[in-house]
Amino acid sequence: MFRKIAFGLLWLGFISYAFLFAPPDNFPESLELIKNLSTGQWQGINPLVIALFNIMGVWPLIYSAVLFIDGRGQKIRAWPFATASFAVGAFALLPYLALRASNQEFVGKKNLFIKLLDSRINGILLTLGAGLLVAYALQGDWENFVQQWQTSRFIHVMSLDFCMLSLLFPALLGDDMTRRGWKHNQLFWLFAMIPLFGPLIYLCVRPPLPENSSTN
Repeated sequence: MFRKIAFGLLWLGFISYAFLFAPPDNFPESLELIKNLSTGQWQGINPLVIALFNIMGVWPLIYSAVLFIDGRGQKIRAWPFATASFAVGAFALLPYLALRASNQEFVGKKNLFIKLLDSRINGILLTLGAGLLVAYALQGDWENFVQQWQTSRFIHVMSLDFCMLSLLFPALLGDDMTRRGWKHNQLFWLFAMIPLFGPLIYLCVRPPLPENSSTN
């Protein structure tokens, strides 16, 4: 119960900060930036902002590779939260974390979708994509990024969303490792403590999910 309350309070706190305490929003300017980022019109945009925006599309794919498997044994469905996370990141995932129960078994057979998410190839492709984005970010202007972080609500909250997604992954990691019969505490902390690439490495090396012939 404490865990559920903690995630619920964290969700409320994150929403409150984003709308009440983050830098003021220039909506037309932010909308134009989002449109240009989404359509590949990147001229004049700091590579750090471009890379971060696209990495925020990688994070939901990382979570989906765990979330849809975890959701098989939950009373609530995972797909609405996973789908919404592509648009609003941790704002969508925190309610799921607050409502879910610990789930250390996978019940039933893996369908094609689960097999794709469970595949190490999926993890490898995501890792390559994230690596290219981080390499591209190295061309960015940090001084300009910090200035935008201090003045743009969109960039400010997007940056905090990245941090939040990095911090929340361990909440699902332990159960996913147990479902696979993997109980190495040292490896857990390795995957949990390295932002972005810790979860990506985990998706590349985790054992295949065993199937259980029983169904709900």
